[in-house]
Amino acid sequence: MKNKKEILELIQHGETLTLELKTAKKDLPNNFFETVCAFLNFEGGMIILGVTDDGTIEGVHSDAVNKIKSDIANLSNNPQKLDPPYLLFPHAERIEDAWLILIQVPASSQVHRTGDVVYMRSEDGDYRIKDPYQIAGLVNRKLSFYTEQRVVSWLGKDDLRTDLFDLARDLLRSQRQNHPWLKFSDEELLRMGGFVRKDPLTAEVGYTLAAALMFGSDSTISQVVPGMVFDALLRRDNIDRYDDRLRLSTNLIETFDLLMGFVEKHLNDPFYLLGNERISLRDRIFRELVSNLIAHREYTSAAPASITIFRDKVVLRNPHVQHVRGQIDPNHFTPFPKNPTLCNFMLQLGRYEQAGSGIYNVTKYLPFYSHGATPIFEEHPDLFITTIPLEILESDTTSLALDAEAQVEAQVEAQVEAQVEAQVALSMWQKNILLACISGDKTGKDLLTIAGYQNRTGNFKKGLQRLIDQEFLQLSIPDKPNSRLQKYRLTKKGKAWLG
Repeated sequence: MKNKKEILELIQHGETLTLELKTAKKDLPNNFFETVCAFLNFEGGMIILGVTDDGTIEGVHSDAVNKIKSDIANLSNNPQKLDPPYLLFPHAERIEDAWLILIQVPASSQVHRTGDVVYMRSEDGDYRIKDPYQIAGLVNRKLSFYTEQRVVSWLGKDDLRTDLFDLARDLLRSQRQNHPWLKFSDEELLRMGGFVRKDPLTAEVGYTLAAALMFGSDSTISQVVPGMVFDALLRRDNIDRYDDRLRLSTNLIETFDLLMGFVEKHLNDPFYLLGNERISLRDRIFRELVSNLIAHREYTSAAPASITIFRDKVVLRNPHVQHVRGQIDPNHFTPFPKNPTLCNFMLQLGRYEQAGSGIYNVTKYLPFYSHGATPIFEEHPDLFITTIPLEILESDTTSLALDAEAQVEAQVEAQVEAQVEAQVALSMWQKNILLACISGDKTGKDLLTIAGYQNRTGNFKKGLQRLIDQEFLQLSIPDKPNSRLQKYRLTKKGKAWLG
């Protein structure tokens, strides 16, 4: 979700194809679902309640905010109001002493109606589509682009794994204890999730490609999409082949967990405080990247989606249908979900945020994870490539305007740092321990947590002892190394190594 500054900038620029402003002091506007329907049928967009057409912020009455949010969530899940349903998540934000309600509506792979009327979006706002040929054209365009919605005629309930429905319910419950989908049967869950649709050519109702991907058995998936592979590789030492590998051709629920397990196995999780709370930067970044890898790939392509971990970077390659061209500017881009049904279901499971959140959050947290690095997102004709640097990248074109004295001083400092650096090469978790000790002495348990270990393994003990042997750390009680009060202190040499 956008921050307050970005919201004000949107309001200032006024309504567009992807932005609608509506007044809503105490109740939901009567034409609210016309705009929701139009955005779902077009390219998605944002609705801001509490603002007039000319951009005047009137706000929503504070005692009506929760009611309106509840109405949006309930009615968007009601097929009599929005057909087929598409569960929305409104967000309230206080701006200029007024409450606004923001609703991000993604593009959908299905054609939606409200009041049995199909709406589309244009520069002039929302308009009705009455001509059957226009509706048929809309269906065909969505079907040709959103291959997840292709009906698999032979796919039946026996081709799906019943245990995955229970796993999905557990994930739904972990997000919302009273999630409206928890009461549904397996069949109802498939229908409300958008996994059942009518084939526009045969008029037969059946399960879609998305249903097979999310709930199918491995044999079912191999028949529906025989070329679907997720490939995770570690290439730190053997870059021509690999040091470790995981190949997956299974359902998307378990694929997410297995890919995240590979990331957690091979990437460090540095100690980081957000306010007074420790958060996992690795999870914040790579949950977004893995969910995007799953949610936005083109599943009819035989090319594998891959995560490759090198010494200095992680590269994710995803087969897709190109929407824009070239490198994406995180500050100026329009999100476009490739598989809206999969995206929406993963959103309910807590494994995906709103469209565009991945690029935003990765750009936000990566500099703290990888020492000032910035991610690179590139759209190529058949591949979406994401590069995550694992070291600080210095531009060859950067010039520093230093006077003669400053240049000499910088050279001396560089020499000192180079000499200290040359003495010892430390792993990422050892560096994190030194960084954490800047703020004060740490216990052995503290260091274990900072290093990302659960137990004092042999590797941890050797690495910690090496920091002491190199005189980067010293014991607070040196004559009693096994004291329960023992702590670890950063030395001057350790500070010099950190620069």
